[in-house]
Amino acid sequence: MPARASRLDKTPPYLFGEIAKLKAKALAEGRDLIDFGIGDPDQPTPRDIIDKLYEAAQDPATHRYDETPYGEPFFLQAVAEWYRRRYGVSVEPDGEILLLIGSKEGLAHLAWAYIEPGDLALVPDPAYTVYAINTRMAGGETYTMPLRRENGFLPDLSAIPSEVARRAKLLFLNYPNNPTGAVATQQFYREAVQFAHEYDILLVNDAAYSEVVYEGYRHPSLLQIEGAKEVAIEFNSLSKMFNMTGWRIGFAAGNRDAIANLNKMKSYVDSKQFAAVSRAGAYALLYADNTRTLNLYQKRRDILVEGLQSIGWEVHKPKATFYVWVPTPGGTSSIDFAKQLLERAGILAIPGIGYGEHGEGYVRFSITVSGDHHGERVEEAVRRIREHFG
Repeated sequence: MPARASRLDKTPPYLFGEIAKLKAKALAEGRDLIDFGIGDPDQPTPRDIIDKLYEAAQDPATHRYDETPYGEPFFLQAVAEWYRRRYGVSVEPDGEILLLIGSKEGLAHLAWAYIEPGDLALVPDPAYTVYAINTRMAGGETYTMPLRRENGFLPDLSAIPSEVARRAKLLFLNYPNNPTGAVATQQFYREAVQFAHEYDILLVNDAAYSEVVYEGYRHPSLLQIEGAKEVAIEFNSLSKMFNMTGWRIGFAAGNRDAIANLNKMKSYVDSKQFAAVSRAGAYALLYADNTRTLNLYQKRRDILVEGLQSIGWEVHKPKATFYVWVPTPGGTSSIDFAKQLLERAGILAIPGIGYGEHGEGYVRFSITVSGDHHGERVEEAVRRIREHFG
């Protein structure tokens, strides 16, 4: 057999694949595992969305290739209406919106559409690994923007050397943030847009958690900022909005050139999403309600954070996402502490180092806990942590 491409040898194993192995081993040993690992909604997709999929799948027109320029028109129009209602932002279905097979796919392909050997992307750390890995796989280099607690886990753009900024093609942001749960302000977005204009950079905002919010909080869109569409593209997904991770449906919106370049890249690697899924996604954006799931997440968040605070851990309640970013006690490394949680308490959490060097000293708890109906499994997790680590 021929040798595989060297880019694969330079790429670490996908973090959640390794976690899945640890999880499988614990379950095979008969452990009662409480899984705060992968951020995959444990609640079902709302029933009316499922019904809409069934209805759309009855139409034979959805069974063929989607040959539209940017995706199923029902879906693109729904995205435009969603932006108008949610943010007061105007984006055009014809050229400023692109249907994606999940935002992960779009973010990866955007890197391939822009990055060549020797090019540079500005990447946050800790962060979702897709940004950095795909930049490097495309032959590019990354410059790390540290996300630190004292700065609200926002990058300090003023700390980026001007010679680095002049080289950069892409600047990746992700708010609400995975893994820290941090949120961005409109003021920060204004600074980012100004920075992108100054250095001729494409600003890439991953907003996949924009609707996983609590207690009336509403997260802004980057596209609300004046001048953003001249320099920015924003990604979102129905995965977290409506418990639709397996459906693989998302969208990008913003700068026309960026949308066109991403679309050209995608035209050679996929044939868009099943049109019935697109139509069901359009219905979801316009009419569906996932409040029940968000209320359950909030209850779990409160049980976990207040429980950890009660034993003296310095943990903050996130306003958004379903992640709780927990400092490791006593300077323990994130990998060692994650192993201790698993071995001593039967709790699976993700070591922060998996999201980059600045994730060291933390573990990430995802409150998408399978088998939990009213917070009882989260309460059990707090009880175990108090017993073994309190």
